[in-house]
Amino acid sequence: MKKYSLLLCLWLLIAVSCSAGGQQSLEETRIKASDSRIVYVGRVNWQHEDAPLFTYPGVQVIAGFEGTSVKMVAKPQSGFYMAQVDDAEPFMVDFYTKTDSILTLAEGLADSRHVVRLTYAIEGYELRPEFYGFILDPGKDLTDRPSLPERKIEFIGNSITCGYGVEASDENAHFSYETENHYHSFAALTARALDAQYHVVARSGIGIFRNYNGPYDGTPEKAMPAVYDYTNFADTTELWDFARYTPDVVCVNLGTNDVSVGRFDKVKLREAYASFLNHVRSNYPDAKVVMLSGCMLSGERLKAVQDALDAVVSQANRKGDRKVYRFDFTPQDGSLGYGADWHPSLRQQEKMAGELIPYLQELMNWR
Repeated sequence: MKKYSLLLCLWLLIAVSCSAGGQQSLEETRIKASDSRIVYVGRVNWQHEDAPLFTYPGVQVIAGFEGTSVKMVAKPQSGFYMAQVDDAEPFMVDFYTKTDSILTLAEGLADSRHVVRLTYAIEGYELRPEFYGFILDPGKDLTDRPSLPERKIEFIGNSITCGYGVEASDENAHFSYETENHYHSFAALTARALDAQYHVVARSGIGIFRNYNGPYDGTPEKAMPAVYDYTNFADTTELWDFARYTPDVVCVNLGTNDVSVGRFDKVKLREAYASFLNHVRSNYPDAKVVMLSGCMLSGERLKAVQDALDAVVSQANRKGDRKVYRFDFTPQDGSLGYGADWHPSLRQQEKMAGELIPYLQELMNWR
């Protein structure tokens, strides 16, 4: 009841704030988040239909609309979005530092039909973003539900997939939501280039059996296999329904955190990969699965991850699963700069996408 009371208060506040602009503002069309003409892509919790909640980067909200302007309504201080109206240049929308619940995305458009696309740009498990809907011109409405690409990808990963520090100026910067932007990650770049819809299950610092700087024996209760089955990260109140989305290909980029700091158990690394691959396969019997090594490793640590992946893929193939593959990103060498805390820079993420795109084109026959 408290939840719905808060939502009612929010919409009353919207009405009051809009009325300050005069009689015309009172007639603005308000579109609830639950409107069936809005498309959501990604893991979204619908326990409250007019306040869908999500925590993973890359969740998208897409809608067609009529008129000359569009505003979005969302939970204040819940993070950053990348927004795009029609084919205009994408731009950042700040719901993190501002306390407003309504922000204008576009105005002064031609009075015709348009499409707005929102992409959640950061990791939201601390902020728990909620989307409340759109506001349109007086008398205008949403158009038909936009169609999505037929191709489907799932990306499972860590900070590299999240876009950690991709907009930082150099490696001396530390993590901040202001410099994380999944929209510029290799995953998002790859999906857009291949005209594919995609889901992301990723968290900075997460591993396949040992999270960053974890004990030698690992952190099995916090690593990816322990959280993968839930709709939202660090939220055990809802299991994800895998029937809601069936990818054609799954790209798994884990292992960097498992070997990054101190000693690690190579046997547990290999066993965890094998077990997780079996779990992914149980959810997606027909999908192709690509096991990747990230660009932040080198030397002995990179070899440990690659050896483990080679062994797991080889074992799966011997057992008859011929839809498991291996792919290695080129290790970063600094020539393209670094993001925060030595993470991939924007140019490095673009290079990663440039390597993965032709590989998936060939693998999936996506010409």
